[in-house]
Amino acid sequence: MKGVSVYFMILAVLSVIVGMAWGIQMSASHNHTLSPAHAHLNLIGWVSMSIFAFYYHLIPEAQDGILPKLHLASSVLGLVAIVPGIVMALRLRGETLAIIGSILTLVSMLLFLVVVLKSVRARA
Repeated sequence: MKGVSVYFMILAVLSVIVGMAWGIQMSASHNHTLSPAHAHLNLIGWVSMSIFAFYYHLIPEAQDGILPKLHLASSVLGLVAIVPGIVMALRLRGETLAIIGSILTLVSMLLFLVVVLKSVRARA
């Protein structure tokens, strides 16, 4: 694995480790109030980031150019904003960070769509 695929995989593994530890903590405390944030960390952090990592690894030419780097940046920023943002929203401390994280996460998915379409076109 090279390039952005490595960074996506590292982020995925770190996300699942934090997500598992958080899940254990919620279970031990019998307090599942923050489970929506935990679920977003696992889904966006572990699942999406690992899918991105494998895609870029399997289609190495998709890593060329600035677009994959923008995809990585928006994915990282989206994840680190949305999870604490959901925590803040659940604790009634404002939704701004969750909204910013949601928008960045959507932008990252749109960038991934462009990367996929470009690599499909290049292979045709």
